[in-house]
Amino acid sequence: MTGSPTALERIFYPPTPEPWTRRALLSPLALLSWTYSGAVRLRGALYDSGLLRAEHVEGLRVISIGNLNVGGTGKTPAVLHLAELLIREGRKVGILTRGYGRESQEPLTFTGKEPLPAVTEAGDEPLLLARRCPGARLFVGADRVAAALRARDDFGLDTVLLDDGFQHRRLHRDEDLVVVDEAVGLGNGQLLPRGPLREPPSSLRRATLLWLRAAPGDAIPNPWLEAVTAPRVRTRYGPTGWWDPSGTEHATNALEGKPVLALAGLARPGGFLKTVTTLGAEVRDAALFPDHHRFSADELRQVEARARQQGARIVTTEKDAVRLPAGFEAWVVRLGVEVLEGEAHLRRALGLPGETRDL
Repeated sequence: MTGSPTALERIFYPPTPEPWTRRALLSPLALLSWTYSGAVRLRGALYDSGLLRAEHVEGLRVISIGNLNVGGTGKTPAVLHLAELLIREGRKVGILTRGYGRESQEPLTFTGKEPLPAVTEAGDEPLLLARRCPGARLFVGADRVAAALRARDDFGLDTVLLDDGFQHRRLHRDEDLVVVDEAVGLGNGQLLPRGPLREPPSSLRRATLLWLRAAPGDAIPNPWLEAVTAPRVRTRYGPTGWWDPSGTEHATNALEGKPVLALAGLARPGGFLKTVTTLGAEVRDAALFPDHHRFSADELRQVEARARQQGARIVTTEKDAVRLPAGFEAWVVRLGVEVLEGEAHLRRALGLPGETRDL
């Protein structure tokens, strides 16, 4: 239960240069990544040449927030921060998202002020976004051009955030924000399945703004990032509090010195474990699953039994919490975003008035 995600992290984000023996062992994955790379490059070339064209929705500002990495860069907190900022500035905001992992194919729209659909209908990230930012309208579905048209025509919205939109080139966007975690950069620089990238590093040339998640230590140097001429916004992510099983908010030190079992289904669970440790909790056990994992009743019973054996509270992330059944007792840590540098670049990308001192 605990090995797969962290093993994948070690392949995608090796802490040291890989020896030739390891490269030879993983060569079958490299062959598959070359095939994948060919398909990705061909599709990109069709858009770059104009043979495939993005559809423009007049009168609607479209801001894409995406990444090159396959997960775990901090895209969802970025979307939340941008949505909340836009709403505070008086914009009518929608979020267009595919709803990864949901069972239904029907398009949905809802806000956090309304009764929410089940996670099987909407997916975990749309529900998290709706709960955290009830003023934004969620549009869940594969056809994001249709969703953009509906946002403009049916709900009179003026701005939409295209969640996980960097590879979704069918919808024209006014800005392309790319999220990069400085702690891991672009990993081993390889495309799936040999590495964490969904596109070649050269695709960063399309970015109009880099959203950098500051590393707690030194950033991983990367020549591709250094070569990108797009403006940069540097941010810091950090826990803002704990929410207990009853939904009551507590300070970040509420579990200091307390034994916990960490439960997560994330692409890179190491960051979550580090956050829990930083907050002073004693991580006695961890139940780690693949990203967006749908927890079964049997799995959760096992997690509860392990927690009881350890005398530990169960702790989890907000994204995982929306996939837990009612009555499952877990403490939830919430992350917030602080902009360290580039606020003026960000406001320009969002189409907001503001000071330009840091341009």
